[in-house]
Amino acid sequence: MRNDDVQQFQSIDVLIVGGGPAGLAAAIALRQRGVDCTVVEARSNPIDKACGEGLMPDSRESLAQLGVYLDEQDGHLFRGIRFENSLHHVDALFPRGAGIGVRRPHLHALLANRAEEAGARLLWNSRVQLPADRSHDSFHAALVNGQPTRFRWLVGADGQSSSVRKWAGLDRARSRGVRYGFRTHYRVDPATCSLDFVEVHWGRGGQLYVTPVADDCVCVVYITRNARCDRANILAEFPRIAERLANAEVVSRQRGAVTASCKLYRVATGSVALIGDASGSADAITGEGLAISFRQALALADAIYSGSLEPYRRAHSRIAKLPIAMGELMLTLDRWPALQVRAIRAFTSSPIFFQELLHAHMGEKSLASVLVRRGPRFGWNLLTKGTPA
Repeated sequence: MRNDDVQQFQSIDVLIVGGGPAGLAAAIALRQRGVDCTVVEARSNPIDKACGEGLMPDSRESLAQLGVYLDEQDGHLFRGIRFENSLHHVDALFPRGAGIGVRRPHLHALLANRAEEAGARLLWNSRVQLPADRSHDSFHAALVNGQPTRFRWLVGADGQSSSVRKWAGLDRARSRGVRYGFRTHYRVDPATCSLDFVEVHWGRGGQLYVTPVADDCVCVVYITRNARCDRANILAEFPRIAERLANAEVVSRQRGAVTASCKLYRVATGSVALIGDASGSADAITGEGLAISFRQALALADAIYSGSLEPYRRAHSRIAKLPIAMGELMLTLDRWPALQVRAIRAFTSSPIFFQELLHAHMGEKSLASVLVRRGPRFGWNLLTKGTPA
């Protein structure tokens, strides 16, 4: 673009590409620090996604820092996590607070309303065209709905297949993994279904997550490595759940999505930063995807406000470290079904270890210290009590 066209540009401090939860959280956090920002999203508001819809207590705390408060009127509170297979089950309560199951479009609408309230400019059904020429003169310019726009900072919040990530040369990854998720909602009888826990049912082909999202509704998500699984008969692998849902009304059509785990070498360069799934992600097995995005948003806003993305690079690594470690532990059970059977039986014999792992997962305890203190006993149970009866 020519220098004599400068007067035709609109100017903003931060251009955020992607208006999902990560992009909206970044916009809220930036506005809380008085930074001007515009969010550009190709889809309309609210946005749905085939996900588990359960938020852990720490996710609620991060949302509260952004001015978004979730209570019973927004979904259904739950007290802990339950692991179950065809032989055994073990559950653990959260060390403090309660999680909440909330439908994704409702959560997205709350974030969008809060972002608008905070003063962010939200452009739905809109497009960003980044310059093909990344020279000094054009680097900080883009076309937003065809309008030349200058920005100081660019934030890629545009998901797993981020175009901003590719454009900025940040696509190189240390590791990548892909699994597939399928979500359906069922209306249930509260008298016959326990709604106090998020249930993780382990099968040979994958995991089935049952999350209460209302007093009479559960979100059921199946996650598997097998892209060719029988989507019409997912519950056949989980007879207990199939029995509980035999007479339940299906209240949403099945939706599918790709869930990717990815560790990037870099999440920021110059004046470009990535957030949410665009910046890499832990496997959905952790249930921490949104919590990670909310923490990243707060860290990114602090960094931009300070004038340097270096603090964000360090914070991003710190924020992702624990969920990735917990994800790798649980994916070991996914890869080895025989080990999974033995492990859940061992958890049943040593529920305190499962409880402390949940506390570590939420950052209440050190994962390393839990493994050192409880690991040997659990390993013994795994060897001596792990064989199915």
